[in-house]
Amino acid sequence: MSDWLHSLPVAWMALLVFGVTYLLAAAIYAVVTVLSVGERARSFKAVSPGLLPPLGIIFGLFVAFTAAQVWTDNEKARTEIDREASALRSVVILATSFPREFELRLRELVRSYIAQVATQEWIMMAQGTANRRAIPGVLVEALQATLAVMPTSDGQKTAQREIVSALETALDARRQRILISQSQVNLVKWSLLFIQALCALAAIAMVHSDNRLASIIAMGIFATGVAASMLLILAHDRPFIGEISIRPDALLQVMPEIGA
Repeated sequence: MSDWLHSLPVAWMALLVFGVTYLLAAAIYAVVTVLSVGERARSFKAVSPGLLPPLGIIFGLFVAFTAAQVWTDNEKARTEIDREASALRSVVILATSFPREFELRLRELVRSYIAQVATQEWIMMAQGTANRRAIPGVLVEALQATLAVMPTSDGQKTAQREIVSALETALDARRQRILISQSQVNLVKWSLLFIQALCALAAIAMVHSDNRLASIIAMGIFATGVAASMLLILAHDRPFIGEISIRPDALLQVMPEIGA
C-alpha cells in the first residue's frame, strides 16, 4: 500500500475504503443481474446457499490472521519505545552519581538524541527509510564518555556499568523499533483478502439472483463488514504513519523540555 493512503485522515480513509467496496459490490450485483436470464438464471439459482458460510469463514480467517500481524507489530513497537525510554531515563538518573560536569554532558547527549529521534528519525520511519544499521553518534559519544570517566567509589563503578548497559539497551530498542517500522501487510495478503471478498459477494449475488431486494440487502451487509475489516487493518498497518500512528511521547517524557 502507498504512503499517501496510510497518511490519509481516518475519515477520508474510511470514505475511500467504503466507497470502493460498495462500488465493487454494485458492479458484481449489476453483472450477475444482467447475466441472470434464461439458462444462466437457472444455473445461478442452482448455486447452493451452503457455499456462503465456508466463504465467510475463510474470509474471517484471512482477516484474523492479517489483523494478528498488525496488532503484534503495534504492540511490539510500543514495547520497544517504552524500553528505549526506560533505558534513557535510567541513564539520566544514574548520571547524578557522578560530578556535575559529567552529569550535564550526559543529559545534553540524551537530550540531543531524543530531539533527533522525535524530529528526524520518526519522519524517516513513517517513510520507511530509517536505517537501523546506522548508530546514532550522540549515543556513541555518550557511551565513550561513560567508559572514559574514572569512578572514585564503588557506587560510581556500579552506576558506570548500569549506564553502559542502559545505553546498549537503548541502541537495541532503537534497532527493533526501526525494524518494526518497515513491517506491513504485503501485497499478496491484501490481494487474497480482496479476492476472497469478491468471491463471497459473487456467491451472494448468484444465490439471491431471483430476489433483487434480498440480494441488495445481503450484499450490502457483507460489503459493510468487508469494508470495516479492511479499514481496521489499513488504519493500523503501518505503526508510525497515519492519524492514529504511534508518537514519540514516551521518549519526550524523559526530557519534558523537548516536548514543550
